[in-house]
Amino acid sequence: MKQDELLIVNRDISWLSFNDRVLQEANDPSVPLMERLKFLGIVSSNRDEFFRVRVASIKRMVRLGKKGEELLGENPIQLLDSIQNIIVRQQEEFDDSFQRILSELERKGIFLLNENQLTKDQGAFVRDYFYEHVQPALVPILLDNLNEFPAMKDRSIYFLIMMQKAGSKTKFALLEIPSDVISRFVVIPKESKYIILLDDVIRYCLDDLFFNFDYDVIRAFTIKITRDAELDLEQDVTKSIVKKVSESIKNRRKGQPTRLVYDETMPAEALKFLLKKIQLNKEDQPISGGRYHNFVDFIRFPSLNRLELKQKNLPVLPHKDIPARTSMFKIVAKQDVLLSFPYQSYTHVINLLREASIDPKVVSISITLYRMANNSRIVNSLINAIKNGKKVTAIVELQARFDEEANIRWANKLNDEGVKVIYGVPGIKLHSKLFLISRQEQNKLVNYAHIGTGNFNEDTAKLYADYSLLTADKRITEEVQKVFNFYNDNLKIGTYKHLVVSPFSTRKKYLQLINAEIEHAKQGHDAWLFLKMNSLTDPEMIKKLYEASAAGVKIRLIIRSICSLVPGINSLSENIEAISIVDKYLEHARVFVFSNNGTPKVYLSSADWMTRNLDHRSEVGVPVYDESLKKQLIDMLEIQWNDNTKARSINVFQNNPYHFSKVKSKFKSQDEIYKYIEKNNIQN
Repeated sequence: MKQDELLIVNRDISWLSFNDRVLQEANDPSVPLMERLKFLGIVSSNRDEFFRVRVASIKRMVRLGKKGEELLGENPIQLLDSIQNIIVRQQEEFDDSFQRILSELERKGIFLLNENQLTKDQGAFVRDYFYEHVQPALVPILLDNLNEFPAMKDRSIYFLIMMQKAGSKTKFALLEIPSDVISRFVVIPKESKYIILLDDVIRYCLDDLFFNFDYDVIRAFTIKITRDAELDLEQDVTKSIVKKVSESIKNRRKGQPTRLVYDETMPAEALKFLLKKIQLNKEDQPISGGRYHNFVDFIRFPSLNRLELKQKNLPVLPHKDIPARTSMFKIVAKQDVLLSFPYQSYTHVINLLREASIDPKVVSISITLYRMANNSRIVNSLINAIKNGKKVTAIVELQARFDEEANIRWANKLNDEGVKVIYGVPGIKLHSKLFLISRQEQNKLVNYAHIGTGNFNEDTAKLYADYSLLTADKRITEEVQKVFNFYNDNLKIGTYKHLVVSPFSTRKKYLQLINAEIEHAKQGHDAWLFLKMNSLTDPEMIKKLYEASAAGVKIRLIIRSICSLVPGINSLSENIEAISIVDKYLEHARVFVFSNNGTPKVYLSSADWMTRNLDHRSEVGVPVYDESLKKQLIDMLEIQWNDNTKARSINVFQNNPYHFSKVKSKFKSQDEIYKYIEKNNIQN
């Protein structure tokens, strides 16, 4: 491979490498068994989204021909071939991992049975369960006489059923597994150590389902289709954005298939019948898999009260600056507060909004909403504020992928309660994590702001590692007000001296900061960057980092998922190291540190260094001015850099070797950060 080919790794290949890291967790014997099943579920969920979004996009490029190749920057058919090879290899490793986990569960006295392993008593229970709970939800469709194959739902699993009788032609039927209304897992009572999948409950009772047909053999094989999930919004100016998104969601359910996965034991006759009926194209490349699909359901595998096989949840830690029964306004007015999730409770954020909703001095609340919890206490606080006479404005991004329906529901609810709802910014996806509370204090208006790296979602805050900064610093709050002014009136772009705002200044600001480090290095000063984000794919930012490396700037990167930069290449990136951490919490924070000739500048942001985040989204980054908070953030980055247990090195081979750190003993950064916060009695 030539060096110029190493400059930028294809983002989709890099993303598949990230999913390999998740699969590593499923294979790690130090991870509790039921957590390993969850990681298989995450691998499956990630892969579904990959096909729904990324593969769908590449297939669109195929249909565009030469124009598509120009837009993509490479041959889309060749890229699909590369993806297919990786997916097939990962599927084999996935299936092997699942079998190993099942064997280990059996050694622990937990058995996942199939329909052929049931005892007489177990079979009787399964049949009774089938008649009472399952059969009423089943709708088998006989296929042979249908002119058009039934539309299969995305993210659902189906049986292709073969029905055979000696001397007669094989008949086929399609049956959806109703796992959306019935639990995928059935615990067989009494001993409570035997579990059977809903799929196998149906297999066990196929004869009962087709009792009125005289077939000698009835067999069922699992199949699953993934569809293009892109929203194609109409340009009709007479329709509201809500109506456009709602109609597009309906059309998404009929999107082009991007993947067919089928049971590898399916006979050639059945596969030929299926492919003909579905009318797949050559580039669709069906994938053979195991007996079971939709492993995302395994995230909810029954615990059976076997707590020793699950991850131990440590209690959330207190914050030394947030004593009980103390006004959050009083605390934030005194000093900036940095919150670190999930190590401490998200309740602090909710408490500030709840207090604002009933405080007579509060005049207004403005907030951006991207992904909310199912039972959002954030939304409840906003509604309560309206009922208490506050002015509330919510900027809701309807096109938060796969959360569109939920966001429309929340937006309608807020609207009904009297909240002023603004549906994002035309042409720019809203991704900032802001709220601004205006409070009347001593005859003047004082603003309190939240700028964070994660969504206003108390559910994901228990699993995602993120930061929130609460501040009353005028330098920050006045510019947060400018951002909300822009959301209210898109002509009021504003100028920003402190905040880093996409799509207006983020790229320019970070390029300036990197250029400053290059100059420091050329002058012989200590020059370095320490950057943490989810993804790094933007070509201009990558080339600038290569330039900085060549100038002698030492660069450390912590990139959770996609990294298109290649570290460690002589004369190009020899001063760059990159790691990725995959552990029990999803590393979601974006933290950017620039050495600044001995006086580090630290920024928190909602934006990754991807072209979409820099140029096509509304994102906000914030400088951390408090020296003690800057130290905490840098300390925690250093802790993560020393991880030798859950950190993997990112390299040219995309093979994810575990990171070698200077710490000789086992060092797991998420555990060590918990200890760090506990020791300092702080919350970051």
